[in-house]
Amino acid sequence: MKGKNIVIIGGNSGIGKAVAALAENSGTNLFLYSRSGEGNQQVDVTDEGMEFMDLPEVIDGLVYCPGSINLKPFHRITVEDFQSEMDINFFGAVRTLQACMKNLKKSGSASVVLYSTVAVQTGMGFHAGIASAKGAIEGLVRSLAAEWAPNHIRVNAIAPSLTDTLLANQLISTDEKRVASEKRHPLGRIGKPEDIAEATCFLLDEKSSWVTGQILHVDGGMSSLK
Repeated sequence: MKGKNIVIIGGNSGIGKAVAALAENSGTNLFLYSRSGEGNQQVDVTDEGMEFMDLPEVIDGLVYCPGSINLKPFHRITVEDFQSEMDINFFGAVRTLQACMKNLKKSGSASVVLYSTVAVQTGMGFHAGIASAKGAIEGLVRSLAAEWAPNHIRVNAIAPSLTDTLLANQLISTDEKRVASEKRHPLGRIGKPEDIAEATCFLLDEKSSWVTGQILHVDGGMSSLK
């Protein structure tokens, strides 16, 4: 990825920060945007009028990291809750992709990486909100991969299981919760941001140049093993 222009949305924390660190070590030109960013690097993806400042003329890689984890029983989820999940996980990605599309097409070999969740493929209680929003992401990935293939833009997603980030803190806030979560995974541990970052950088790299329209499950075996 050396010398490539990589745009990361949500690159100041969690998985995005881990991706940025790996990409920087690979010699990429990084362009980071987030709600907590400063100056022209500050952007709120839930704002319909959002605008990215100082985007590179050519974008070789785009990573969209913003997400949410709001687990509730279905009878307690309001329509507004569903709308909120969709706004940050799905519509924010749509706004970002539309803003970057022309610059991606100029690359000739661009790669887009979005994020889903293991809960789309594996039915999990209390996940109706996030699974619905991320299910929309998976549909978008396959559709855009087909539509943008003639422009040599690859579009893929990673579907992690529980990963040790601030976003998941309430689910692993005690030793008991952490141990219980680890035991649910066939490999006996929850994910680390670096696990997802390594997979992300693989999808950004030319090593994956024949991979598009895929949902890569990086989940400790959660989606396919018992």
